[in-house]
Amino acid sequence: MALQLLLLLSVSLLFFTPAHSQRRPPFLSTSYYQKTCPRFEQIMQDTTTNKQITSPTTAAATLRLFFHDCFLGGCDASVLISSTPFNKAERDADINLSLPGDGFDVVVRAKTALELACPGVVSCADILAVASRNLVLMLGGPYYTVKLGRKDSLISNASYVEGNLPRPTMPMNQIIQIFESKGFSIQEMVALSGAHTIGFSHCKEFSSILYNYSRNAQSDPDYNPRFAQALRDACADYQKNPTLSVFNDVMSPNKFDNMYYQSLPKGLGILSSDHSLNSDPRTKGYVELYAKNQNAFFVAFARAMEKLSVYSVKTGRRGEIRRRCDAFNN
Repeated sequence: MALQLLLLLSVSLLFFTPAHSQRRPPFLSTSYYQKTCPRFEQIMQDTTTNKQITSPTTAAATLRLFFHDCFLGGCDASVLISSTPFNKAERDADINLSLPGDGFDVVVRAKTALELACPGVVSCADILAVASRNLVLMLGGPYYTVKLGRKDSLISNASYVEGNLPRPTMPMNQIIQIFESKGFSIQEMVALSGAHTIGFSHCKEFSSILYNYSRNAQSDPDYNPRFAQALRDACADYQKNPTLSVFNDVMSPNKFDNMYYQSLPKGLGILSSDHSLNSDPRTKGYVELYAKNQNAFFVAFARAMEKLSVYSVKTGRRGEIRRRCDAFNN
């Protein structure tokens, strides 16, 4: 009798699983590839190190690629897909056309090496997440944990991009709204903005506040006047040459540090959104904190990146392990 009751109880537990348990976050693990691809970490380290040494813009390019991937539908490598005659993919949306090639290239190199070592095992989404972390660390930034086991997306559509990614020309209200819609606080937004401590922006992204700003000012008065003149000189031919760009952090552009925040109150921010971070009362306090205390910035950035790296990831049948990072499996 006791055995029958035990069997009945076991069966009932199988069929009456609480609804909330179905909504648990997907299982990711730092040791996900320990058995299936034991050289994963080493291959990733070698690839990212070699690429960064050869092309010093790789770290900033990869970090930006990671943000643009995760903010639209989660960290699922959807931004890596190439367009076809039948589908205009995310990477060809207007805001993504300026994504630097070095970010795509480091993922392709890592994928090629990993396919030789353990074919069909490692997702492009995991490669992009780990590459971003490794490169931040290589430039002096904080270490943070990247859990593994993401699958690659089955969809990539340019029409879904607009409104999901913050633009530097957007008012702060709209930028905050985009971050909050994805579950990120204002503090996390300011910490993630610290990624501008490396990399560059194209002149066309801030030309509207650099030239013919108003009747009374050629440039946004938030710029340091001498800095504005230097930018106008550097960007003079931007209409003829759309690839013209300048470093986001002019003080230490190749080092991951808190100099970006220190530069904002001095009028050395490049983008309209940089100026807003320093002037908006909701964000100014965090800018001041991170300018004074690099460790506080590193801790906040690491936590925000850990959170971002697991945002809306795909597991199980919701994704696949692509054979090539720029194309869905047939």
